[in-house]
Amino acid sequence: MRRYRFFAPAVISLTLLACNQTAEGNPAISPQDAFMDNLRAHCEQAFPGRLVQAPEGDEMLEGSELLVVHFRECGEEEVKLPFHIESLDGSWDRSRTWVFTQHEGEIELRHDHRLEDGSEDEVTWYGAFSDGEGTPNRQEFLLPPDDRPTRGWRVEIEPGERYTYGTIREGEWSWRVDFDLSESIDPPPPPWGHDTEPSRVPYPL
Repeated sequence: MRRYRFFAPAVISLTLLACNQTAEGNPAISPQDAFMDNLRAHCEQAFPGRLVQAPEGDEMLEGSELLVVHFRECGEEEVKLPFHIESLDGSWDRSRTWVFTQHEGEIELRHDHRLEDGSEDEVTWYGAFSDGEGTPNRQEFLLPPDDRPTRGWRVEIEPGERYTYGTIREGEWSWRVDFDLSESIDPPPPPWGHDTEPSRVPYPL
């Protein structure tokens, strides 16, 4: 049985309003700074989600699984969000962690993929850097141009309302999951390989 923790809407609304006014009224706070702050606003909380869009033939999710995002680690320059998937048989896939790292003038998104024994997956640490300044509520991470359509990832966050992650092709969603930030649930166990901090090996683009 899942236990839900509810927060007073009025308190959340006032807090978020104050944060938004500070970010919008202070030119020293860049859209990227505000975006990272919006992620940190939910630190140590977990939220339920669902599959919203997937391309035809995609088999990663069926659409009936419970999805959970956990705003687990919030550092000054790096935020880690494990992505947990519960299958219909009750088993959990805890292999994925989204890692946002802030650099001077840009944000880096990487995907830390682990096997159940904690070792790195064969494909891991892929990702890209933010495209332009973005906004406090949306950042896009595009792969370097090649002879294929423009592709990458888009992340949106409306504090207290919605967190969205997905892939994009030519500026349109191709795969997307949404999480409801209005209802917090009990945090899940650590993602695979993160009981202790592993060494970070950058994955080349």
